[in-house]
Amino acid sequence: MADNAKCERFFSPEENGLLQEWSGTCWMNPPYGREIGKWVKKAYESSQKAGVTVVCLLPARTDTKWWHEYCMKGEIRLIKGRLTFEGGKHPAPFPSAIVIFGERAHPGKTTSFIC
Repeated sequence: MADNAKCERFFSPEENGLLQEWSGTCWMNPPYGREIGKWVKKAYESSQKAGVTVVCLLPARTDTKWWHEYCMKGEIRLIKGRLTFEGGKHPAPFPSAIVIFGERAHPGKTTSFIC
């Protein structure tokens, strides 16, 4: 079990979530490295199946290809301020957003809220 897993059902790094079938309502907080675009693509593509909604916590990297190709097709909720992640002493050096893909999302809608 992953030390920081917050959901009852999750994929460990060894299980590689990119290779798994995503169903129902999913929460995604992907690795924030060079591979993040693959995770966002997986979230978007999974959400195109009936009954699948994917809620993503992402860095608000509005200048990236993956943001424009996928996030702009979802519902975007901008987070005011910078998040401090579990175990962190300082806030992240980047802004964050919640992006929602799927049947329960409102594509093209952008809102902001306070954490």
